[in-house]
Amino acid sequence: MRARLLAIGERMPGWVAEGFAEYRKRLSHDLPLELVELKPGVRGKGRDDARAMHDEGQAILAALPRDTHVIALDGRGKTWSSEELAAQLANWRMAGRDLAFLIGGPDGHAPEVLARADQRWSLGPLTLPHMLVRLVLAEQLYRASTLLAGHPYHRA
Repeated sequence: MRARLLAIGERMPGWVAEGFAEYRKRLSHDLPLELVELKPGVRGKGRDDARAMHDEGQAILAALPRDTHVIALDGRGKTWSSEELAAQLANWRMAGRDLAFLIGGPDGHAPEVLARADQRWSLGPLTLPHMLVRLVLAEQLYRASTLLAGHPYHRA
């Protein structure tokens, strides 16, 4: 099983890129994680934010591989504890499909992206910068994989 992170936005700050790379490396054996950065829709004065969100949605849908289990990061999604995420990961492994995690743009996901998602995952009630979400997601996937492996990384 492989995972792909499709994220609107380009050029992570160095500290985010370094942290993401570290957890990506740690995950490389249990859950190879690929990052696909997609251009944000055009926003600004005289621009339609709804159009930008639609364009981002189309880019995400076009980048999704076929027969992938899709998990949209969404503030209205289900929150999982680390143990619950580990159980989700175990279920995803049993299903045998690759995974795609989706991070939308500043206005969230287009309705058609949420309709395509098999699951919606919320990292909690806090509003996080989308670049930071990449790092949190990678760390939590690593934590879940270590929980399943009985590794002492997670000391609850």
